[in-house]
Amino acid sequence: MNLPPHKSSRFESRAFLLLLVVVTLAFGWILWPFFGAVFWGVVMAILFSPLYRWGMKRLKLGRTPAALLTMVAILIIVILPMTVIMASLVREGAAVYQRIQSGELNFATYFAQVYAALPDWLTSLLDRAGLGNLAELQEKLTESLRQISQFVATQALAIGQNTLDLVVSFFVMLYLMFFLLRDGAGLSRRVRDAVPLNDAHKRDLTAKFATVVRATVKGNVVVAVVQGALGGIAFAVLGIHAALLWAVLMAFLSLLPAVGAGLIWVPVAIYFLVTGVIWKGLALIAYGVLVIGLVDNVLRPVLVGKDTKLPDYVVLISTLGGMALFGLNGFVIGPVIAAMFMAVWDLFGVERAQAHDVTEPVAAPERNATRPAASPPAAAREGEKRGSRSPVKRSR
Repeated sequence: MNLPPHKSSRFESRAFLLLLVVVTLAFGWILWPFFGAVFWGVVMAILFSPLYRWGMKRLKLGRTPAALLTMVAILIIVILPMTVIMASLVREGAAVYQRIQSGELNFATYFAQVYAALPDWLTSLLDRAGLGNLAELQEKLTESLRQISQFVATQALAIGQNTLDLVVSFFVMLYLMFFLLRDGAGLSRRVRDAVPLNDAHKRDLTAKFATVVRATVKGNVVVAVVQGALGGIAFAVLGIHAALLWAVLMAFLSLLPAVGAGLIWVPVAIYFLVTGVIWKGLALIAYGVLVIGLVDNVLRPVLVGKDTKLPDYVVLISTLGGMALFGLNGFVIGPVIAAMFMAVWDLFGVERAQAHDVTEPVAAPERNATRPAASPPAAAREGEKRGSRSPVKRSR
């Protein structure tokens, strides 16, 4: 749309900026019910854009066939395995819930067994801390487990009732993902052109955003899958019931750096030790520290910290804060916000240093004290003498 040139007044400029903010907020308000679908559509498009470009470059495909091929790969690599795992998880979770309801699986009894096997010095320490009333602790534990079970059942019922919303969100994500893969480069270019920042800054921030999203999702998901699979294998070998359920819980908790899967396997190892199954407890501790923990200590810094250039403590704090505010989506949103925060402040520091160098006054050159410069009249007189001698020589 070509508009005639017009010199806006300050009032018109402010009114236009206000209108821009209002319509942007209104658009975000409209998209908010599908925030998860839009967010993961953008994340998956960024994550699989190298595969899309590979299809265009190596297979000589057009934009639409390359996007369709990438969508098929996403369905095979991501969506189908997650569907199978979720179906198995729901089946196993329902079985565990039935065992809890029937009393076959009683966590209060397990707690009583652990408490009875504790040494005297530890029980006396618990008594001093006000934790020695076993009946009260069992009651609190039973109430907490009842509330957790009720919450899980309520969420399962809500999922069943909101199946239509889940299906709609799923297809919104796929639909958006397809167009972002096909037209994402042009859309990103238009957004960069509209942002009132220096071109170099816009390129740096865009590249940083894409890098952090890829590294966070790729690194955290790979670490979670590996740790969950290793923990599930260990639980299955040790004969622990519902190994798949515990594996998924360990994978989910592995999104938290440093602590992660240890929140599951450490209590189980302690239970084995205090109930007399020493070899299982020692084997699980050795396996958890040397195998499961090693995955977190080796893979996460390589896959996450190396690309994002974020310290481990920043990744941990931003992940915890992001998940506290945004739920499961926060394990991506938190590190992205942290990385953009550090990148913007780095650019601000560079700009400030450059502005300081430009505004700093240039020092005048020092004069040579031993040979003072000739004054302009003296130089002029010397030039006149040379000029007066040269015609005489030419006349000779």
